Amino acid sequence: MDAERLQVSSQRWMAAALAAFSHGSESYDFAVHHAGIAAEHLLKAFLVSLHPSLVVEGKDFDSLLHAAGQGGHASAPITKVKTIGLVEAHSRTYRILRNKIPISQQDLIPLANARNGVAHSGLHEVTDVRTVFTTCLRLLDPLLVELNISPAAYWGPYQDLHDELIRERIQDTTLQLQQKLAQARTTFEHRFGHLGPQERIAVLAAATRRPTRARDCVEKPCPACHSRAWLHGTTMLNEETKLARFSPGTFWCLACDLQVQGEELQELGDLGKETLVETNRRVFLGFEPETQKIPEEDWEPDEDFLRGR
Repeated sequence: MDAERLQVSSQRWMAAALAAFSHGSESYDFAVHHAGIAAEHLLKAFLVSLHPSLVVEGKDFDSLLHAAGQGGHASAPITKVKTIGLVEAHSRTYRILRNKIPISQQDLIPLANARNGVAHSGLHEVTDVRTVFTTCLRLLDPLLVELNISPAAYWGPYQDLHDELIRERIQDTTLQLQQKLAQARTTFEHRFGHLGPQERIAVLAAATRRPTRARDCVEKPCPACHSRAWLHGTTMLNEETKLARFSPGTFWCLACDLQVQGEELQELGDLGKETLVETNRRVFLGFEPETQKIPEEDWEPDEDFLRGR
C-alpha cells in the first residue's frame, strides 16, 4: 500500500488506455478497462497518501492491521489484504476533496459498469465509450493536482488527445444543458403561459410544493422558469460539530420538467456545489447556519417569475 507505486501503476494503465483509444473502436474494450484501473489506482494513491487504512475494507481486521503498520499481529500475509474497489475509492475521495472532484457518484457508475463489463464478460457499449472515457480523464485531472503530479508527465505523448477529449466533452455538456433549458422554457409557457399573474401564483404554489416522500432535498429557483424547484442529494453528518454537508445529485423542477444531474449540474454554478447546514435541531436544508430558519409554507415568486421568464 504505497502511494508512489499506485501512482506509477495508474500512469502505466492510463498510457495503455489512451493508446488503445487512439487505435479506434476495435480497441475500445481495452481502453475502457485500462482507464477504469488507472482511475482506481490514482484514487487509492490519494487515499494512501493520507493514510493506508483509507483503502482497506473496514470489516477485515487483518487488512486494518497491515494498514496500521501492525502486520505482525495479522493472521494473513500482506498479499491477502482486502482493499476497496473503484466506486468506494471514489466515494471516500469525493467526501474528502468535496467540490474539487467534478465527477459525482452518478457520473462514475457508467465507468465502473463499463470496466466491469469488459473484465467479467467481455462486453461494453461502443456508443458510450467516448463519454465514459472522458469521464475518467476529468476525474483524474484534480487528483494529479492533489498528488503534485505533473500532467505532462502523467499524460505523456497523449496530452493533446486528453485536451481535445476534455474540450469536446465540455462543449457537449454545455450544448445538452442549453437544449434542456430551452425545452423546459417551452414546456413552462405551454402549461402556464395562458394564466394571469395571480392565477399562476396559486397554481404553481400547489404544483411545486416539496415532494412528500423526498428526503434530503433543498429548495432552489429553477434556472429555466424561475419557479420553486428541488435539488435532491445526500447529507453527510459530522457528529462532533453538528454540521453536515448536503451534496447535490439531481435537480428537478415540477413546473417545467427540467431535470439535471451529473456534469450538467456542475455547469449550473451554485446548484452543483455542496451546502453547509446545521443538524442539531429540526431544519430544512439549504440555509446558511447563522440564519437557519424553517421556511414558511407560503411562497411568493419574484418579478421575473410573474413575467413568465
